[in-house]
Amino acid sequence: MLRLTVSTEEYLMIGDNVKIVFLGGTKNHLRIMVDAPKDVNIVRSTVLENRVTDPEEKAKLPKYYAEPETDSKYLKKKKSRVVITHGNLED
Repeated sequence: MLRLTVSTEEYLMIGDNVKIVFLGGTKNHLRIMVDAPKDVNIVRSTVLENRVTDPEEKAKLPKYYAEPETDSKYLKKKKSRVVITHGNLED
């Protein structure tokens, strides 16, 4: 499994003839474009899941879930903001 962070209009090449272009999106949705030869079968996971009616076969299908939290080593360090004020202190 490969996990990447990509920018809009970046692309991945799979082999010499499959290109996946990331077109952008929103918080919960991502738009991609797949450029592949006609002989490459491309199917959405929801279509595969809906085709299988046997519960045992459905349990064998791969499941992928979003990771709830990103490991801290991959997060950008936040700069702390300290404000020091000088003024009159009244006793």
